[in-house]
Amino acid sequence: MRALLFDNTKCIGCGLCMQACRTQNGLPETDAPDLNDKQFTVLKTTAGKHGEVNYRRLCMHCQEPTCASVCPVGALHKTATGPVLYNAEICLGCRYCIQACPFSVPRYEWNSLVPRVRKCTFCADRLAAGGINACAEACPAGATVAGEREALLREARARLAAEPDKYVPKIYGEHDAGGTSVLMLSSVPFSQLGLPDNLPAEPLSALTFRVLSKIPTFVCAGSFTMAGLWWLTNRKAEVARAEGGGAPRKGGRS
Repeated sequence: MRALLFDNTKCIGCGLCMQACRTQNGLPETDAPDLNDKQFTVLKTTAGKHGEVNYRRLCMHCQEPTCASVCPVGALHKTATGPVLYNAEICLGCRYCIQACPFSVPRYEWNSLVPRVRKCTFCADRLAAGGINACAEACPAGATVAGEREALLREARARLAAEPDKYVPKIYGEHDAGGTSVLMLSSVPFSQLGLPDNLPAEPLSALTFRVLSKIPTFVCAGSFTMAGLWWLTNRKAEVARAEGGGAPRKGGRS
């Protein structure tokens, strides 16, 4: 399983990762401050103990992606090599994936006549050809490196052990939401990087399955309840007609 490791203590903020992503995906130049339908990765800064800290945002390519679990037509799927890919040809445009993503990554082409969901592709075509992700290849400081997920986890653990005072003691993405193919090390809390820090280790797709599996029960229970109310209402009307011969007469009983 291929993965990326991003270490914000090594990032120099050059932006070459963003440029490489644009070139790889044929995206236009933009000065947008966040992810959008024409920008699949973004470089941001935040305050750290010793000055500004540079960090990246991009699709995390979850091991068991929630976006794929909620898609009713299978337009999103996890590949064996790591990328979570999107098939625009079968997408219904429901945008459930956008709502389900715990990292708020997918974006929609609102201004297009034939809109698509847009996000980082993890350079799937480069990986298939035996290459590495464009952003990792372009990084001059080694802040973003590519490799096998287990090897990158070992490297991240070694860095934490060697310089514990330099990092938050966590590899983000190792277990979060079941694990991701983008791993991160940071000198500041991950919540400061716009990443949720309260995700369970259990894949969120499992929660999706549990909710969806209850829908038939809810539907049946609701149907029986409505049928019962209908029967009760009509039964009362029948009793009233039988006892009073129709609507009650004015003036009460004679």
